[in-house]
Amino acid sequence: MVKVEGTLDELRALLGRAERATATASKTVKEVKTTAKKTRRKLSEWQRYIKNRANHIKFKRGSKKGRLDLAAMSKAFKRSKK
Repeated sequence: MVKVEGTLDELRALLGRAERATATASKTVKEVKTTAKKTRRKLSEWQRYIKNRANHIKFKRGSKKGRLDLAAMSKAFKRSKK
């Protein structure tokens, strides 16, 4: 362990400014994020139908109470297409 003594200005001259180092590091991270981003594909009609909460049909009783009734939703989706 090395002990470093001096005024704040002297230490900044020796070690450099921390703000500048963090700014450049965050800038490079942002550049990498933008290049690594994938293009999202369009959702299918069924996925868009499922996403809409107004179309949700849920079981009202029994062991599946509160879960989505996908069979009923599928029938409703197919009927809505006609």
